[in-house]
Amino acid sequence: MSEPTPILEKKPLTFKDVFINPNEKRLRAGWRLLVNLIFLFIISIPFALSAVLIQLIKPEWRSIGLVIANGLPIVLAVLLSRVLVDRRSLRSLGLQISWRAVVDVLAGIAIAAAQLALVFGIQLAMGWITVDGFGWQESGLLPTLGGLLLWLGLFAAVGFYEELFSRGYQLQNLEEGLNTFWAVLLSAGFFGLLHIANAGASWISTLGIMLAGIYFAFGYLRTRTLWLVVGLHFGWNFTLGPILGFPVSGMQTTSVLIPNVTGPEIWTGGAFGPEAGLVVLPAFALGVGLIWLYTRGRMKDEQAAKNP
Repeated sequence: MSEPTPILEKKPLTFKDVFINPNEKRLRAGWRLLVNLIFLFIISIPFALSAVLIQLIKPEWRSIGLVIANGLPIVLAVLLSRVLVDRRSLRSLGLQISWRAVVDVLAGIAIAAAQLALVFGIQLAMGWITVDGFGWQESGLLPTLGGLLLWLGLFAAVGFYEELFSRGYQLQNLEEGLNTFWAVLLSAGFFGLLHIANAGASWISTLGIMLAGIYFAFGYLRTRTLWLVVGLHFGWNFTLGPILGFPVSGMQTTSVLIPNVTGPEIWTGGAFGPEAGLVVLPAFALGVGLIWLYTRGRMKDEQAAKNP
């Protein structure tokens, strides 16, 4: 007759365990996120001052100053947090360098372009928009090309550092500390709040940006890398503003087309742009379908590798 298996007593939770995960010997996820925000706040101070100085000297460089003030502190704060606090590599955030990464970025750009073609097509079909001309007719060819190149670089930077922060550091740490559902919801909520001070912002635009955060999270979860969502984010911003001429989260850019939007604001988004309008809902639905199709083979390969 076998002896009964002894019941192991749970080790009582100590004060130290509230902060440190005893199994991993590092700060728990919530504290890691807090430290990251503290790093971000401290690092942002000199960059914010430099952005103010840029705006005073060259007001037309305001957008460049904002990218410097936001982007560089985020990258540095994530770098410090990931290495010193998380004790993980930057590569583990989903920054693996490979040919697949290049394909993912290009696929993300193509999917975003298809989504915004749908947005533009819906408004055109409903009579909510007319095209009054082209950017070079107002500003000249060389200034328009120069502006497009500038915004291409700025939106490439924005797509990278916002995804590094939101779908990279925040979403992944929240998923470790809680679960995937709450990680997606909370990171998307914070993503929406980051845009609440933008021109033309409202509670509707904040909900729209939160929905975009959930959509980008879907792209990350289907690949477990950041490259597809970086492509989606960049492709969305660049197609929305510099190509089609819509406001990008309330911000006007140099553009190829000069649209005149006259439709109902609840649908078109008004001064904030389509992200604050119901017209983005079919675009996000299309994007989810295209992401699913693009990643379908990859998910099958990963499942087969787990269950040979």
